[in-house]
Amino acid sequence: MGSREQWGSRQGFVLATIGAAVGLGNIWRFSYVAGENGGAVFLFLYLICIALVGLPLVIAELSLGRRAQGDAVAAFEFADNGTPWRRLGWISVAAAVLILSYYAVIAGWALKYFIGAASGNLWTTAGVGFGAFFQQFIADPGEPIGWQAAMIAAAMFTVAGGVQRGIERINRWLMPVLVIIIMGLAAYALFLPNAGAGVRFLFAPDWSVLSEPAVYIAALGQAFFSLGIGMAIFVTYGSYMPRTFSLPSSAAAIAFGDSLFAIVAGLAIFPAVFAFGVDPTAGPELAFITLPQVFLDMPGGRVIGAIFFALLSMAAFTSMVALMEVPVSVAVHRLKLRRWTASAAVGAVVFAVGIPSAMSFGMLAHIQIGRHGILDAIDAGVSNFLLPISGVLVAVFVGWRLKRSDSLHEADLAGSRLGDAWLWLLRILVPITILTILLQSASTL
Repeated sequence: MGSREQWGSRQGFVLATIGAAVGLGNIWRFSYVAGENGGAVFLFLYLICIALVGLPLVIAELSLGRRAQGDAVAAFEFADNGTPWRRLGWISVAAAVLILSYYAVIAGWALKYFIGAASGNLWTTAGVGFGAFFQQFIADPGEPIGWQAAMIAAAMFTVAGGVQRGIERINRWLMPVLVIIIMGLAAYALFLPNAGAGVRFLFAPDWSVLSEPAVYIAALGQAFFSLGIGMAIFVTYGSYMPRTFSLPSSAAAIAFGDSLFAIVAGLAIFPAVFAFGVDPTAGPELAFITLPQVFLDMPGGRVIGAIFFALLSMAAFTSMVALMEVPVSVAVHRLKLRRWTASAAVGAVVFAVGIPSAMSFGMLAHIQIGRHGILDAIDAGVSNFLLPISGVLVAVFVGWRLKRSDSLHEADLAGSRLGDAWLWLLRILVPITILTILLQSASTL
């Protein structure tokens, strides 16, 4: 298959892969989905989904990529060429492109707010209200597209630099910064008045919420979206992984780091929300309407607000880099394009595909897909259906289609009881859990 670039170090690989997982899903999405689904009970179910569904799939995807040493499509062709299974990689690549198309739009919102908070312009909107400001911004026919383009361009230039000089280098610098920022924000929030109510909301469960099927759907969807399962990110990153790296311990570090970041983000947001009497079920606008008002009311809030939106922008950027690498790797491998050419081409396609999402609150607001606008419909379809379906197919493929000895060997779990447990999780528990929740999700449409 020819030589293929590899990660420079295990630490760089783990940081880059955690950077791929840590993003808007851990901060923006986790906060409002947890708020809408009971807080602590949602967190409990989310962690179970990470442990029993997410981690086994991360190991499976990494092992497929490392085995093939090729792009996401090649990983399945290499393992099972000549059958319909070889097309499985294209589903994950399509998911990555679709997610990146609207993810870049929301990342652009975060960048807009960071620039506004840092310059002070954001805080001058307090007179007209942050709700009116946000609605006016996302309804503008051109401005959201400009911010979307800026984020895509930044990710494109990083991916064009390659694995070690681009992706690994930027994550080695950004991930420690993100950790320092989120821990600092959480420490500050915990000392706000009535912060204990926010902590209880996140950690003291109301078990009656378990009777609501929507909570299970939300927890599984968040686990997939947050970790990045089903998007071919781990297959692609795994293909750059040397044999000397321990795959199970790397996967565990990724899942643990991603989950811990989400929890600390919750500790940064919910104590502040409760300290200022804000409704935690505020929904997707929590980060862009509710929290700016909270920052304006708290001591030193303008500085805290600028730091928060810097965090949101950088976290979104690291995930965008990972998502873009998936189709770029395919273009380099299959079309024999130079990395710079492939990055530019993918960036242009993603930008074009994302324009309807950027305009879905303005000129295209009249277009509804079911009960959703364009951006929300793509998010719901990918997060609640396409990613879980991709996850089921990966679990069945690695658990049943590949030889047992090959699956265990590629995952560095041969001769281990943990290997047997992992394989049976993939074969039985993961597909049944995902399919059950998928059926519940479909019944709520």
